[in-house]
Amino acid sequence: MQVDVHLGARAYPILIEAGLLAKPQKWIDFIHGKHAVIVTNTTVAPLYLAALQKNIVQHHKKIITVVLEDGEAYKTGTSLMQILDAMLAAKCDRKTTVIALGGGVIGDVAGLAAALYMRGVTLIQIPTTLLSQVDSSVGGKTAINHPLGKNMIGAFHQPIAVLIDPDTLTTLPKRELRCGLAEMIKHGAALDAPYFEWMQNNTKAILELDLSALATGIAESCRLKAGVVERDERESGERALLNFGHTFAHAIEVGAGYGTWFHGEAVAAGMVIAAQLSSAVTGCPSEVGQKIQALLAEAHLPLTPPKMSFDRWYELMSLDKKNNAGKIHFVLLESLGVSRIQAVERETLQQSMQGFTVSV
Repeated sequence: MQVDVHLGARAYPILIEAGLLAKPQKWIDFIHGKHAVIVTNTTVAPLYLAALQKNIVQHHKKIITVVLEDGEAYKTGTSLMQILDAMLAAKCDRKTTVIALGGGVIGDVAGLAAALYMRGVTLIQIPTTLLSQVDSSVGGKTAINHPLGKNMIGAFHQPIAVLIDPDTLTTLPKRELRCGLAEMIKHGAALDAPYFEWMQNNTKAILELDLSALATGIAESCRLKAGVVERDERESGERALLNFGHTFAHAIEVGAGYGTWFHGEAVAAGMVIAAQLSSAVTGCPSEVGQKIQALLAEAHLPLTPPKMSFDRWYELMSLDKKNNAGKIHFVLLESLGVSRIQAVERETLQQSMQGFTVSV
Protein backbone atom coordinates (compact mmCIF):
# COMPACT_ATOMS: atom_id res chain seq x y z
CA MET A 1 0.00 0.00 0.00
CA GLN A 2 1.33 3.45 -0.88
CA VAL A 3 0.24 6.99 -0.09
CA ASP A 4 2.03 9.77 -1.96
CA VAL A 5 2.74 13.23 -0.55
CA HIS A 6 2.69 15.62 -3.52
CA LEU A 7 5.05 18.50 -2.80
CA GLY A 8 6.71 19.11 -6.14
CA ALA A 9 10.46 18.58 -5.84
CA ARG A 10 9.96 17.47 -2.21
CA ALA A 11 7.35 14.81 -3.00
CA TYR A 12 7.77 11.40 -1.39
CA PRO A 13 6.02 8.07 -0.89
CA ILE A 14 4.66 6.56 2.30
CA LEU A 15 5.08 2.80 1.95
CA ILE A 16 2.84 0.69 4.19
CA GLU A 17 3.41 -3.06 4.22
CA ALA A 18 3.72 -5.81 6.81
CA GLY A 19 7.30 -7.10 6.83
CA LEU A 20 8.59 -4.07 4.92
CA LEU A 21 11.77 -3.70 6.97
CA ALA A 22 12.83 -7.21 5.89
CA LYS A 23 12.47 -6.29 2.20
CA PRO A 24 15.36 -3.89 1.50
CA GLN A 25 14.89 -4.18 -2.24
CA LYS A 26 11.80 -2.00 -1.79
CA TRP A 27 13.58 0.88 -0.04
CA ILE A 28 17.37 0.63 -0.25
CA ASP A 29 17.53 3.06 -3.19
CA PHE A 30 16.20 5.83 -0.93
CA ILE A 31 19.52 5.76 0.96
CA HIS A 32 21.69 8.29 -0.83
CA GLY A 33 25.46 8.19 -0.61
CA LYS A 34 27.63 5.74 1.31
CA HIS A 35 26.84 6.90 4.85
CA ALA A 36 23.66 5.94 6.66
CA VAL A 37 23.15 7.37 10.14
CA ILE A 38 20.58 5.32 12.04
CA VAL A 39 19.10 7.17 15.01
CA THR A 40 17.10 5.04 17.43
CA ASN A 41 16.56 4.59 21.16
CA THR A 42 17.29 2.09 23.90
CA THR A 43 13.85 0.46 23.58
CA VAL A 44 13.70 0.06 19.80
CA ALA A 45 17.37 -0.82 19.23
CA PRO A 46 17.22 -4.34 20.72
CA LEU A 47 14.15 -5.12 18.61
CA TYR A 48 14.93 -3.84 15.12
CA LEU A 49 18.38 -2.27 14.86
CA ALA A 50 20.45 -5.38 14.05
CA ALA A 51 18.15 -6.52 11.24
CA LEU A 52 18.05 -3.05 9.72
CA GLN A 53 21.84 -2.75 9.88
CA LYS A 54 22.24 -6.14 8.20
CA ASN A 55 19.89 -5.23 5.37
CA ILE A 56 21.71 -1.94 4.76
CA VAL A 57 25.26 -3.28 5.03
CA GLN A 58 24.65 -5.90 2.35
CA HIS A 59 24.16 -3.00 -0.05
CA HIS A 60 27.62 -1.63 0.71
CA LYS A 61 26.61 1.25 2.95
CA LYS A 62 28.63 2.47 5.92
CA ILE A 63 26.49 2.75 9.03
CA ILE A 64 26.82 5.14 11.96
CA THR A 65 24.45 4.34 14.82
CA VAL A 66 23.23 6.73 17.51
CA VAL A 67 21.17 5.22 20.32
CA LEU A 68 19.38 7.78 22.47
CA GLU A 69 17.59 7.30 25.76
CA ASP A 70 13.87 6.63 25.36
CA GLY A 71 11.15 9.12 26.17
CA GLU A 72 9.86 12.65 25.73
CA ALA A 73 12.22 13.85 28.46
CA TYR A 74 15.10 13.23 26.02
CA LYS A 75 13.70 15.30 23.15
CA THR A 76 16.31 17.93 23.94
CA GLY A 77 19.23 19.89 22.61
CA THR A 78 21.54 17.39 24.32
CA SER A 79 20.14 14.52 22.24
CA LEU A 80 20.30 16.65 19.11
CA MET A 81 23.99 17.40 19.72
CA GLN A 82 24.66 13.70 20.36
CA ILE A 83 23.51 12.97 16.80
CA LEU A 84 25.41 15.88 15.26
CA ASP A 85 28.57 15.03 17.20
CA ALA A 86 28.46 11.47 15.82
CA MET A 87 27.97 12.71 12.27
CA LEU A 88 30.85 15.15 12.53
CA ALA A 89 33.13 12.54 14.07
CA ALA A 90 32.35 10.18 11.18
CA LYS A 91 33.00 12.96 8.66
CA CYS A 92 29.56 12.55 7.12
CA ASP A 93 29.11 14.50 3.89
CA ARG A 94 26.11 16.11 2.21
CA LYS A 95 25.09 12.81 0.62
CA THR A 96 24.57 11.22 4.01
CA THR A 97 21.15 9.75 4.77
CA VAL A 98 19.72 10.00 8.28
CA ILE A 99 17.32 7.19 9.19
CA ALA A 100 14.95 7.78 12.10
CA LEU A 101 14.07 4.37 13.56
CA GLY A 102 11.58 4.79 16.38
CA GLY A 103 8.59 6.77 17.56
CA GLY A 104 7.73 10.42 17.40
CA VAL A 105 10.57 11.62 19.64
CA ILE A 106 13.20 9.89 17.50
CA GLY A 107 11.55 11.11 14.31
CA ASP A 108 11.51 14.70 15.53
CA VAL A 109 15.07 14.82 16.91
CA ALA A 110 16.68 12.87 14.06
CA GLY A 111 14.70 14.94 11.57
CA LEU A 112 15.97 18.16 13.08
CA ALA A 113 19.55 16.84 12.96
CA ALA A 114 19.06 16.04 9.27
CA ALA A 115 17.68 19.54 8.68
CA LEU A 116 20.65 21.19 10.38
CA TYR A 117 23.64 19.08 9.30
CA MET A 118 25.37 20.92 6.44
CA ARG A 119 22.07 22.83 6.10
CA GLY A 120 20.14 19.71 5.21
CA VAL A 121 20.76 16.06 4.33
CA THR A 122 18.46 13.24 3.23
CA LEU A 123 16.02 11.87 5.82
CA ILE A 124 14.09 8.60 5.92
CA GLN A 125 11.44 8.05 8.56
CA ILE A 126 10.86 4.50 9.84
CA PRO A 127 8.18 4.99 12.50
CA THR A 128 7.71 2.09 14.92
CA THR A 129 4.80 3.38 17.03
CA LEU A 130 1.21 3.78 15.91
CA LEU A 131 1.26 7.49 16.76
CA SER A 132 4.30 8.14 14.61
CA GLN A 133 2.97 5.96 11.79
CA VAL A 134 -0.34 7.81 11.54
CA ASP A 135 0.88 11.30 12.30
CA SER A 136 4.30 12.57 13.31
CA SER A 137 6.41 10.85 10.62
CA VAL A 138 4.44 12.53 7.84
CA GLY A 139 4.70 16.19 6.94
CA GLY A 140 8.26 17.25 7.67
CA LYS A 141 7.85 18.80 11.12
CA THR A 142 10.98 18.34 13.23
CA ALA A 143 11.69 19.77 16.66
CA ILE A 144 13.07 19.53 20.15
CA ASN A 145 11.36 20.68 23.33
CA HIS A 146 12.25 23.58 25.59
CA PRO A 147 11.46 23.71 29.32
CA LEU A 148 9.02 26.53 28.56
CA GLY A 149 7.26 24.94 25.60
CA LYS A 150 6.89 21.80 23.50
CA ASN A 151 8.27 21.71 19.93
CA MET A 152 9.24 25.37 20.06
CA ILE A 153 12.65 24.83 18.45
CA GLY A 154 12.51 23.13 15.07
CA ALA A 155 12.42 23.23 11.30
CA PHE A 156 10.43 21.90 8.37
CA HIS A 157 12.42 19.14 6.67
CA GLN A 158 10.56 16.64 4.52
CA PRO A 159 11.77 13.03 4.40
CA ILE A 160 12.56 11.33 1.13
CA ALA A 161 10.39 8.38 2.17
CA VAL A 162 8.34 7.09 5.10
CA LEU A 163 8.58 3.32 5.61
CA ILE A 164 5.76 1.91 7.72
CA ASP A 165 5.86 -1.73 8.79
CA PRO A 166 2.75 -2.55 10.86
CA ASP A 167 4.55 -5.64 12.17
CA THR A 168 6.53 -3.34 14.47
CA LEU A 169 3.32 -2.68 16.39
CA THR A 170 3.27 -6.24 17.72
CA THR A 171 6.03 -5.27 20.17
CA LEU A 172 4.43 -1.94 21.10
CA PRO A 173 3.19 -1.53 24.70
CA LYS A 174 -0.58 -1.14 24.92
CA ARG A 175 -0.20 2.34 26.37
CA GLU A 176 1.68 3.44 23.25
CA LEU A 177 -0.87 1.78 20.98
CA ARG A 178 -3.67 3.72 22.64
CA CYS A 179 -1.73 6.94 22.09
CA GLY A 180 -1.76 6.31 18.35
CA LEU A 181 -5.49 5.81 18.47
CA ALA A 182 -5.85 9.31 19.90
CA GLU A 183 -4.28 10.83 16.78
CA MET A 184 -6.45 8.67 14.50
CA ILE A 185 -9.57 9.81 16.36
CA LYS A 186 -8.31 13.40 16.03
CA HIS A 187 -8.07 13.08 12.25
CA GLY A 188 -11.66 11.93 12.02
CA ALA A 189 -13.04 14.44 14.52
CA ALA A 190 -11.37 17.47 12.92
CA LEU A 191 -11.22 16.52 9.24
CA ASP A 192 -13.38 13.59 8.14
CA ALA A 193 -16.64 12.40 9.69
CA PRO A 194 -16.76 9.12 7.69
CA TYR A 195 -13.29 8.24 8.99
CA PHE A 196 -14.46 8.98 12.54
CA GLU A 197 -17.35 6.60 11.95
CA TRP A 198 -14.91 4.00 10.62
CA MET A 199 -12.92 4.41 13.83
CA GLN A 200 -16.08 3.82 15.84
CA ASN A 201 -16.43 0.46 14.09
CA ASN A 202 -12.75 -0.55 14.12
CA THR A 203 -11.15 0.71 17.35
CA LYS A 204 -11.62 -2.68 19.01
CA ALA A 205 -9.92 -4.43 16.06
CA ILE A 206 -6.99 -2.02 16.20
CA LEU A 207 -6.56 -2.60 19.93
CA GLU A 208 -6.46 -6.32 19.14
CA LEU A 209 -3.73 -5.68 16.51
CA ASP A 210 -5.81 -6.75 13.54
CA LEU A 211 -3.25 -6.08 10.80
CA SER A 212 -5.89 -5.44 8.13
CA ALA A 213 -7.64 -2.80 10.25
CA LEU A 214 -4.28 -1.30 11.21
CA ALA A 215 -3.10 -1.01 7.60
CA THR A 216 -6.39 0.57 6.52
CA GLY A 217 -6.44 3.05 9.41
CA ILE A 218 -2.77 3.98 9.01
CA ALA A 219 -3.22 4.56 5.27
CA GLU A 220 -6.35 6.68 5.78
CA SER A 221 -4.73 8.85 8.46
CA CYS A 222 -1.68 9.31 6.24
CA ARG A 223 -3.94 10.19 3.29
CA LEU A 224 -5.77 12.82 5.31
CA LYS A 225 -2.59 14.33 6.68
CA ALA A 226 -0.84 14.25 3.30
CA GLY A 227 -3.71 16.17 1.72
CA VAL A 228 -3.50 18.91 4.33
CA VAL A 229 0.30 19.10 4.09
CA GLU A 230 0.12 19.38 0.31
CA ARG A 231 -2.16 22.40 0.62
CA ASP A 232 -0.29 24.06 3.49
CA GLU A 233 3.20 22.63 3.92
CA ARG A 234 4.46 25.23 6.38
CA GLU A 235 1.37 25.61 8.55
CA SER A 236 0.36 29.10 7.45
CA GLY A 237 -3.32 28.21 7.67
CA GLU A 238 -5.17 24.93 7.09
CA ARG A 239 -2.44 22.66 8.45
CA ALA A 240 -3.04 23.97 11.94
CA LEU A 241 -6.36 22.07 11.85
CA LEU A 242 -4.28 18.94 12.47
CA ASN A 243 -3.68 20.35 15.96
CA PHE A 244 -7.20 19.78 17.27
CA GLY A 245 -6.80 19.31 21.03
CA HIS A 246 -3.09 20.06 20.89
CA THR A 247 -3.12 23.54 22.45
CA PHE A 248 -4.44 21.96 25.63
CA ALA A 249 -2.33 18.82 25.15
CA HIS A 250 0.98 20.67 25.00
CA ALA A 251 0.03 22.59 28.13
CA ILE A 252 -0.67 19.27 29.87
CA GLU A 253 2.68 17.81 28.80
CA VAL A 254 4.69 20.82 29.90
CA GLY A 255 2.71 21.42 33.08
CA ALA A 256 2.91 17.80 34.23
CA GLY A 257 6.57 17.44 33.23
CA TYR A 258 7.70 15.88 29.94
CA GLY A 259 7.03 12.14 29.91
CA THR A 260 4.50 12.07 32.76
CA TRP A 261 1.64 12.19 30.28
CA PHE A 262 2.30 10.55 26.92
CA HIS A 263 1.52 12.79 23.95
CA GLY A 264 -1.49 10.77 22.79
CA GLU A 265 -2.94 10.76 26.29
CA ALA A 266 -2.62 14.53 26.49
CA VAL A 267 -4.21 14.87 23.04
CA ALA A 268 -7.17 12.76 24.19
CA ALA A 269 -7.83 14.94 27.22
CA GLY A 270 -7.17 18.03 25.11
CA MET A 271 -9.83 17.00 22.61
CA VAL A 272 -12.38 16.67 25.40
CA ILE A 273 -11.71 20.26 26.49
CA ALA A 274 -11.59 21.51 22.90
CA ALA A 275 -14.93 19.90 22.08
CA GLN A 276 -16.50 21.60 25.09
CA LEU A 277 -14.98 24.93 24.07
CA SER A 278 -16.29 24.37 20.53
CA SER A 279 -19.84 24.04 21.83
CA ALA A 280 -19.47 27.36 23.66
CA VAL A 281 -17.84 29.29 20.80
CA THR A 282 -18.99 27.81 17.48
CA GLY A 283 -22.24 26.18 18.58
CA CYS A 284 -20.96 22.71 17.73
CA PRO A 285 -23.64 20.26 18.92
CA SER A 286 -22.83 18.77 22.33
CA GLU A 287 -23.51 15.33 20.83
CA VAL A 288 -20.24 15.66 18.92
CA GLY A 289 -18.26 15.99 22.14
CA GLN A 290 -20.15 13.05 23.57
CA LYS A 291 -19.24 10.90 20.56
CA ILE A 292 -15.58 11.88 20.90
CA GLN A 293 -15.58 11.05 24.61
CA ALA A 294 -17.25 7.70 23.98
CA LEU A 295 -14.67 6.72 21.36
CA LEU A 296 -11.77 7.85 23.54
CA ALA A 297 -13.20 5.82 26.41
CA GLU A 298 -13.43 2.74 24.16
CA ALA A 299 -9.75 3.27 23.35
CA HIS A 300 -9.01 3.41 27.11
CA LEU A 301 -7.67 6.95 26.85
CA PRO A 302 -7.93 9.60 29.61
CA LEU A 303 -10.83 12.02 29.42
CA THR A 304 -9.83 14.32 32.28
CA PRO A 305 -6.65 16.44 32.31
CA PRO A 306 -4.54 17.07 35.41
CA LYS A 307 -5.97 19.91 37.46
CA MET A 308 -4.16 23.22 37.14
CA SER A 309 -5.20 26.76 37.95
CA PHE A 310 -6.62 28.68 35.02
CA ASP A 311 -3.72 31.12 35.22
CA ARG A 312 -1.29 28.22 34.81
CA TRP A 313 -3.25 26.83 31.86
CA TYR A 314 -3.28 30.26 30.25
CA GLU A 315 0.43 30.80 30.83
CA LEU A 316 1.32 27.47 29.22
CA MET A 317 -1.02 27.96 26.26
CA SER A 318 0.31 31.45 25.59
CA LEU A 319 3.39 29.85 23.97
CA ASP A 320 1.37 27.87 21.42
CA LYS A 321 2.62 28.29 17.85
CA LYS A 322 -0.86 29.10 16.51
CA ASN A 323 -1.08 32.24 18.61
CA ASN A 324 -1.16 35.60 16.88
CA ALA A 325 -1.28 39.23 18.02
CA GLY A 326 -1.17 38.20 21.66
CA LYS A 327 -4.30 36.04 21.38
CA ILE A 328 -4.55 32.30 21.92
CA HIS A 329 -5.96 30.51 18.89
CA PHE A 330 -7.68 27.14 19.07
CA VAL A 331 -8.80 24.51 16.60
CA LEU A 332 -12.55 24.38 17.17
CA LEU A 333 -15.17 22.04 15.73
CA GLU A 334 -18.17 23.36 13.85
CA SER A 335 -19.52 19.83 13.47
CA LEU A 336 -18.04 16.35 13.32
CA GLY A 337 -15.25 16.43 10.71
CA VAL A 338 -15.47 20.20 10.16
CA SER A 339 -13.14 22.52 12.06
CA ARG A 340 -11.74 26.03 12.04
CA ILE A 341 -9.09 28.09 13.82
CA GLN A 342 -10.31 30.91 16.02
CA ALA A 343 -9.04 33.20 18.73
CA VAL A 344 -10.90 32.85 22.02
CA GLU A 345 -11.12 35.62 24.59
CA ARG A 346 -9.71 34.88 28.02
CA GLU A 347 -13.06 35.27 29.76
CA THR A 348 -14.82 32.84 27.41
CA LEU A 349 -12.01 30.33 27.79
CA GLN A 350 -12.04 30.56 31.57
CA GLN A 351 -15.76 30.01 31.74
CA SER A 352 -15.62 27.00 29.41
CA MET A 353 -12.74 25.43 31.38
CA GLN A 354 -14.29 25.71 34.84
CA GLY A 355 -14.57 21.97 35.22
CA PHE A 356 -10.90 21.47 34.36
CA THR A 357 -9.26 24.05 36.65
CA VAL A 358 -8.62 24.46 40.36
CA SER A 359 -8.61 27.58 42.49
CA VAL A 360 -5.38 28.78 44.08
